[in-house]
Amino acid sequence: MVRLWTSRIVVAWIVLFLVWDGAMKLLKVNMAVEGTVRVGYPARLVAAIGLVELTCVAVYALPRTSIAGAILLTGYLGGATATQVRLEDPWFLLPVVIGALAWGALWLRDPEVVRVHGVRL
Repeated sequence: MVRLWTSRIVVAWIVLFLVWDGAMKLLKVNMAVEGTVRVGYPARLVAAIGLVELTCVAVYALPRTSIAGAILLTGYLGGATATQVRLEDPWFLLPVVIGALAWGALWLRDPEVVRVHGVRL
Protein backbone atom coordinates (compact mmCIF):
# COMPACT_ATOMS: atom_id res chain seq x y z
CA MET A 1 0.00 0.00 0.00
CA VAL A 2 2.91 2.36 0.76
CA ARG A 3 4.39 1.68 -2.68
CA LEU A 4 1.09 2.52 -4.35
CA TRP A 5 0.72 5.83 -2.51
CA THR A 6 4.36 6.73 -3.08
CA SER A 7 3.81 6.04 -6.78
CA ARG A 8 0.72 8.24 -6.85
CA ILE A 9 2.52 11.11 -5.14
CA VAL A 10 5.52 10.92 -7.49
CA VAL A 11 3.24 10.74 -10.55
CA ALA A 12 1.24 13.72 -9.27
CA TRP A 13 4.38 15.84 -8.85
CA ILE A 14 5.68 14.89 -12.28
CA VAL A 15 2.32 15.58 -13.93
CA LEU A 16 1.88 18.93 -12.13
CA PHE A 17 5.36 20.09 -13.09
CA LEU A 18 5.10 19.03 -16.73
CA VAL A 19 1.55 20.37 -17.14
CA TRP A 20 2.71 23.72 -15.77
CA ASP A 21 5.69 23.70 -18.15
CA GLY A 22 3.62 22.62 -21.15
CA ALA A 23 0.85 25.12 -20.42
CA MET A 24 3.38 27.96 -20.22
CA LYS A 25 4.62 26.98 -23.67
CA LEU A 26 1.16 26.44 -25.13
CA LEU A 27 0.04 29.85 -23.86
CA LYS A 28 3.29 31.39 -25.14
CA VAL A 29 4.10 33.00 -21.81
CA ASN A 30 7.04 35.33 -22.33
CA MET A 31 9.28 33.38 -19.95
CA ALA A 32 8.66 30.13 -21.89
CA VAL A 33 9.22 31.77 -25.27
CA GLU A 34 12.47 33.39 -24.13
CA GLY A 35 13.73 30.13 -22.64
CA THR A 36 12.90 28.15 -25.75
CA VAL A 37 14.55 30.70 -28.04
CA ARG A 38 17.60 30.81 -25.73
CA VAL A 39 18.17 27.08 -26.26
CA GLY A 40 18.00 27.45 -30.03
CA TYR A 41 14.41 26.75 -31.07
CA PRO A 42 12.37 29.27 -33.07
CA ALA A 43 9.67 31.16 -31.17
CA ARG A 44 7.04 29.93 -33.63
CA LEU A 45 7.51 26.35 -32.34
CA VAL A 46 6.91 27.10 -28.66
CA ALA A 47 3.17 26.33 -28.69
CA ALA A 48 3.71 23.12 -30.69
CA ILE A 49 6.37 21.95 -28.23
CA GLY A 50 3.96 22.69 -25.38
CA LEU A 51 1.19 20.72 -27.09
CA VAL A 52 3.49 17.73 -27.59
CA GLU A 53 4.53 17.88 -23.94
CA LEU A 54 0.93 18.09 -22.70
CA THR A 55 -0.07 15.19 -24.94
CA CYS A 56 2.74 13.02 -23.56
CA VAL A 57 1.78 13.94 -20.01
CA ALA A 58 -1.91 13.18 -20.62
CA VAL A 59 -1.04 9.71 -21.93
CA TYR A 60 1.26 9.15 -18.93
CA ALA A 61 -1.33 10.36 -16.40
CA LEU A 62 -3.94 7.81 -17.44
CA PRO A 63 -3.26 4.49 -15.70
CA ARG A 64 -4.28 2.38 -18.72
CA THR A 65 -1.82 4.19 -21.00
CA SER A 66 0.87 5.11 -18.48
CA ILE A 67 3.53 2.82 -19.99
CA ALA A 68 3.01 4.34 -23.45
CA GLY A 69 3.10 7.76 -21.79
CA ALA A 70 6.36 6.95 -20.05
CA ILE A 71 7.84 5.90 -23.39
CA LEU A 72 6.67 9.16 -24.98
CA LEU A 73 7.99 11.20 -22.04
CA THR A 74 11.32 9.39 -22.31
CA GLY A 75 11.61 10.58 -25.91
CA TYR A 76 10.49 14.12 -25.09
CA LEU A 77 12.82 14.39 -22.10
CA GLY A 78 15.65 12.82 -24.12
CA GLY A 79 15.33 15.70 -26.56
CA ALA A 80 15.42 18.16 -23.69
CA THR A 81 18.51 16.46 -22.31
CA ALA A 82 20.25 16.52 -25.70
CA THR A 83 19.48 20.22 -26.07
CA GLN A 84 20.89 20.99 -22.62
CA VAL A 85 24.02 18.89 -23.21
CA ARG A 86 24.61 20.61 -26.56
CA LEU A 87 24.54 23.95 -24.74
CA GLU A 88 26.77 22.61 -21.95
CA ASP A 89 24.07 23.59 -19.47
CA PRO A 90 24.62 22.00 -16.03
CA TRP A 91 20.83 21.54 -15.70
CA PHE A 92 20.93 18.72 -18.27
CA LEU A 93 20.32 16.23 -15.46
CA LEU A 94 16.87 17.63 -14.62
CA PRO A 95 15.06 15.92 -17.53
CA VAL A 96 17.01 12.72 -16.80
CA VAL A 97 15.83 12.76 -13.19
CA ILE A 98 12.23 13.47 -14.23
CA GLY A 99 12.33 10.55 -16.66
CA ALA A 100 13.82 8.23 -14.05
CA LEU A 101 11.16 9.30 -11.54
CA ALA A 102 8.43 8.70 -14.14
CA TRP A 103 9.59 5.12 -14.68
CA GLY A 104 10.31 4.61 -10.98
CA ALA A 105 6.76 5.63 -10.09
CA LEU A 106 5.38 3.07 -12.54
CA TRP A 107 7.67 0.42 -11.06
CA LEU A 108 6.47 1.28 -7.54
CA ARG A 109 2.89 0.75 -8.69
CA ASP A 110 3.65 -2.48 -10.55
CA PRO A 111 7.10 -4.12 -10.43
CA GLU A 112 6.17 -6.14 -13.53
CA VAL A 113 6.65 -2.95 -15.60
CA VAL A 114 10.40 -3.50 -15.81
CA ARG A 115 9.94 -7.04 -17.12
CA VAL A 116 8.36 -5.58 -20.24
CA HIS A 117 11.77 -4.09 -20.98
CA GLY A 118 13.74 -7.22 -20.12
CA VAL A 119 15.21 -6.00 -16.83
CA ARG A 120 14.83 -8.23 -13.80
CA LEU A 121 15.20 -6.74 -10.35
